Amino acid sequence: MRQKPTVLSREIVASSRLFRVEAVQLRFANGNERTYERLVGRGNGYGAVMIVAMLDSEHAVLVEEYCGGTDEYELSLPKGLIEPGEDVLAAADRELKEEAGFGARQLEHLTELSLSPGYMSQKIQVVLATDLYEERLEGDEPEPMRVDKVSLRELSALAQHPQFSEGRALAALYLVRDLLTQRGAFGA
Repeated sequence: MRQKPTVLSREIVASSRLFRVEAVQLRFANGNERTYERLVGRGNGYGAVMIVAMLDSEHAVLVEEYCGGTDEYELSLPKGLIEPGEDVLAAADRELKEEAGFGARQLEHLTELSLSPGYMSQKIQVVLATDLYEERLEGDEPEPMRVDKVSLRELSALAQHPQFSEGRALAALYLVRDLLTQRGAFGA
């Protein structure tokens, strides 16, 4: 295993209500020094969750919401922050109810994904939700989200959709398709 670089210094160089940019001065094993900048969390440490909610053995729920980063309405999976004192599965069920109007009788934590590990410290927990039922909770979204669906047979087409660009969501959908196929549950 490679030796991690030595941290020479850390400094918050920019901060907003949601984000902090940290400059990290590093010395690598070969003596080279570099300053890396990364987006770090606000220190809450509770994390976030993304839900692949299956309407049936082939179709997953998508939601459409305005995304400030792209300045567009985008399709993605339901997701959100884990609240203090909440575990991953409870957060997944709550976010699914708030964003898509469904609860799940079966929730399974699958994996943890990062978005851009070279520049961001944040990670998101991926949860599979099955055996859905209708239930809506009031959330913190500024407007209602449009709920849509996607067939796990059409993920290549989804990747070309002009309103779909989130790599983590696409990875989670492929992961679930492969998992359900291995279990003999895909398209059953």
